[in-house]
Amino acid sequence: MLTGARKQAILFDVDDTLYDQTVPFKEAYAEFFGKKPAVPAGTIYPVTRKYSDQVYFQALAGHITMEEMYIYRVQKAFQEFGIRITDEDALGFQKIYAGRQRQIHMSKKMEEILEYCSGKTDLGIITNGPSEHQWNKVKSLRVERWIPHENIFVSADVGAEKPHREIFEYAEHAMGLEDAEVWFVGDAYELDIKGAVKMGWNTVWMNRRDYEKPKDHILVWEEVRTEQELMIAVKRFIDC
Repeated sequence: MLTGARKQAILFDVDDTLYDQTVPFKEAYAEFFGKKPAVPAGTIYPVTRKYSDQVYFQALAGHITMEEMYIYRVQKAFQEFGIRITDEDALGFQKIYAGRQRQIHMSKKMEEILEYCSGKTDLGIITNGPSEHQWNKVKSLRVERWIPHENIFVSADVGAEKPHREIFEYAEHAMGLEDAEVWFVGDAYELDIKGAVKMGWNTVWMNRRDYEKPKDHILVWEEVRTEQELMIAVKRFIDC
């Protein structure tokens, strides 16, 4: 970035943004339900996400336990296909899934993106979730090769979560970005994109699953479906 130019920053979500979340899910699914399950992993994954989103904030607020959330999302997903899953099986799958999540890694392309950005613009992370769980992912991904520890913000540590303005404001203040040109890259339209837009930030929707925009969709500065498209977009931001 040229001396005297307006400060820039790019902040990222973690899950399904810095890494493809279906990889550990599919690995755990095959291990627990077998290589020929009644419902393919790729079919049931977005359904589990839908039910997880329904009760995620209840779990964060302590209205239900995390175990109850895990059971709910798996059981409700299978119910859509006429299959009953016991509490024990739901938690058994979650245990394996959590283990696989501790072995996650970024693709070479995503590492290339962060390497390209490093030194050219400020980098940060805003992620929702329990502190230890999300920090374990950060460590597995080894993102601190490019993103300073102090620029990584986990909702449980901050006391606020996306899409609420408070966590974005916290990151903005901590990184000194009040007068900066900021982009936020995330996969969750309601949490990442709407939250960042309300802050006046530019947004990049990492739409890996090719979801349709909601009927009430807001203007997305950029929408990408692959990491290669994200690289092109990032280069445009930094080089403009």
